[in-house]
Amino acid sequence: MRVLAAAGAGFLLAVLWFDLMFDVLVRGHDEAVLPAEVLDRIAAYYRRVTTEATPRNRLVALFMAVTIVGLGAQVVQGGERRAMAAIALVLAAGAIGLAGARTVRLASRLGRQVDGPAEQSVLARRVYGDHRMCAVAIAAVVVLQVVPVRWRG
Repeated sequence: MRVLAAAGAGFLLAVLWFDLMFDVLVRGHDEAVLPAEVLDRIAAYYRRVTTEATPRNRLVALFMAVTIVGLGAQVVQGGERRAMAAIALVLAAGAIGLAGARTVRLASRLGRQVDGPAEQSVLARRVYGDHRMCAVAIAAVVVLQVVPVRWRG
């Protein structure tokens, strides 16, 4: 189950990396409304991955489930990795929960560009913030899955 959870989390980290490549376009813009070309590039990416990629975008949800199931099985099985698996499960559940409760909805809305530039700017910054938190959490999950139990510094 450890390999399954590590593979699932690794896939999710790769997806977050791609998302962040567009999200970082908001950096360096202190004005309330982001430049139109920045909003257009971010929105085009999220339109592709949330709407136009159907049903391929369901693969992300599948890997979210695989990761949670793999970590949950490790916790239930017990053993010397139980504590690490429990921490990883909390981190993964938090990141996946945030994505499901807010981030995907905001990214999809941003991709549709139904709001004015001011609201799109708020959405882009929120999605960027969510993705940073999720990337840290999922990277920690990957580390917890690949670090040996008896690792000593």
